[in-house]
Amino acid sequence: MMTKKIGFNFLWMFSYHGAEPEHANARELDFIAAQGFNFVRIPTDYRFYVKDFECDQPLEEYIAYIDEYIAEVNRRGMHASLNIHRAPGYCINRPDIEKYNLWRDEEAQLGFIALWKFFADRYKSIPSELLSFDLVNEPSNSPPTHPCTRADHEKVIRRTISEIHSVDPSREIVIDGFDGGGTALPELADCGAIHSGRGYAPFQITHYKAEWVKMNLGDFVPTYPGEVAPGQKWDIDSLREYYRPWREVESTGCRVHIGECGVYNKLPNETALSWFRDFAAVMDENRWGYALWNFKGSFGICEHGRPGTAYTDIGGLKIDKAMLDVMLRSLKA
Repeated sequence: MMTKKIGFNFLWMFSYHGAEPEHANARELDFIAAQGFNFVRIPTDYRFYVKDFECDQPLEEYIAYIDEYIAEVNRRGMHASLNIHRAPGYCINRPDIEKYNLWRDEEAQLGFIALWKFFADRYKSIPSELLSFDLVNEPSNSPPTHPCTRADHEKVIRRTISEIHSVDPSREIVIDGFDGGGTALPELADCGAIHSGRGYAPFQITHYKAEWVKMNLGDFVPTYPGEVAPGQKWDIDSLREYYRPWREVESTGCRVHIGECGVYNKLPNETALSWFRDFAAVMDENRWGYALWNFKGSFGICEHGRPGTAYTDIGGLKIDKAMLDVMLRSLKA
């Protein structure tokens, strides 16, 4: 049976704001490897390594950072999943700042494919056991600036997979669900890719008071299990039902992985842990791996800042031990 991949997203090159990308954090990687985690997702912003939309000429000095990330993850025996989080012509965050629409404009598609063919050639010597390509983060219809139908998305994904495999036929490919990652894609069940979902349901729990989310609960504080919004209740059975479409896709022969999950740091930690234990239990029932959205920070297990957290110092890192223990049980499940 294939080993479940459980780990973290590391945001070393996640969002370009004019600053240099970060180097791989050796202490944090050492910690997760020592705990037995085996998966690191690396979301990147193409604007770090592409200037003036010259996607066929990525900047070597910044590609060297990606070389480092993959090498440092692999050196510790863990799988690296390279993701283009902001792609030429699309990002779940502020797609409107992109000149082109990845889903409908040939210029963007050619640039996107050029980047993935570049990575396919550069990393051809690394086996898929150690490296996968997660094509584009959280595709979604984004009217009015970047409209996308499921048919638009399917066409781009199939074309990109074909082009990657023309360079490296054995490269493992990951495709994120539609509607921001949460909707399963049965129309792509035959493409040979791993289908990557999200662990953010219900949003009232996972994104409570998140500044970038339009969700007004007023003074209502969600509970779990219980009312996540007035008159709306969730429990572990609700989570099982939420993932039913993903089980159906898996039943056709696809593999499923949950590439992002977690709870933002404004919810009381006791409530967040109640949700996380049930989420992990559902993952374990299905034998699906998962990755927290970040290691250190607002969704992670290190210094996340949720109210009521008691941290444990492990190797100089302030760790939410209760949350860590849930993940360690998943590794053994």
